[in-house]
Amino acid sequence: MADNLIPKKVFLTRGVGRHRYRLKSFEEALRHAGVAQQNLVQVSSIVPPRCAIISETEGLKMLSPGQILYCVMARADTDEHGRLVASAVGVAIPKEVTRWGYLSEVHGHGMNHRQASDMAEDLAADMLGTTLGLEVNPDQAWSEKEQVYKASGLIIRTSNITQTARGKKDLWTTVVAIAGLLFE
Repeated sequence: MADNLIPKKVFLTRGVGRHRYRLKSFEEALRHAGVAQQNLVQVSSIVPPRCAIISETEGLKMLSPGQILYCVMARADTDEHGRLVASAVGVAIPKEVTRWGYLSEVHGHGMNHRQASDMAEDLAADMLGTTLGLEVNPDQAWSEKEQVYKASGLIIRTSNITQTARGKKDLWTTVVAIAGLLFE
């Protein structure tokens, strides 16, 4: 594979949108996240070796209208008044820079911010941990598993970006969480 097809940077962003039409609600969420002017191409869950995690502000400044933006995206929507929706992307980065990391997507209904963010980090860390040979009790709470992962010395960083919202009467509500992959 050509080296220019391997992302060098990743940034996290999120947004919420509301509109009477579902598609327009999604558009509003992308606009709130700062990526409505890009052509989004969803990919799976790998953070390449040596890929730098940059700030949302820095990442958004690197985008141009019409640009193809490869991303890992979590999306949830509802048209039910009061229904809670959540989207989160979790990140797990190994200590060894020559190894790849993982991104996870969580989308759902009825989860609060803490539940969605914990699940996203837990999933990313679990995917990375199993590739590194770590076995962790899946029934443990994320706070307990996080300590095991970090104590191993193999996983240096976990994080997430999470967006939650409650549905409004007569409107679609859409939440997105996005990890944008950049080649520059």
